[in-house]
Amino acid sequence: MITVTTETIEGREIAEVLGLVRGNTIRARNVGRDIMAGLRNIVGGEIKDYTRMLSQARDQALERMIRDAEAKGADAVVGMRFTTSQTMAGAAEILAYGTAVRLRER
Repeated sequence: MITVTTETIEGREIAEVLGLVRGNTIRARNVGRDIMAGLRNIVGGEIKDYTRMLSQARDQALERMIRDAEAKGADAVVGMRFTTSQTMAGAAEILAYGTAVRLRER
């Protein structure tokens, strides 16, 4: 699946726009991570557990978006974006979305 943040794919022509596709996940912090994050906050620096958790969440949301596009018969997703929002204290949603398209045969 070709996935790009641009509205076009260089060297390819969009034959059909299939519509919006999305994938999301909601992740919550845990007590162990919060204790380590609190300590890291005192001394400064990257909170690697949170970095890893958010990276995994983005990967999962992207994979779910791609499955949505495949279910619609897409060859590619253009205009792909990520967004994050807090759903409740200590939990965040990661959403991947874009426009599913079918490409013209070469």
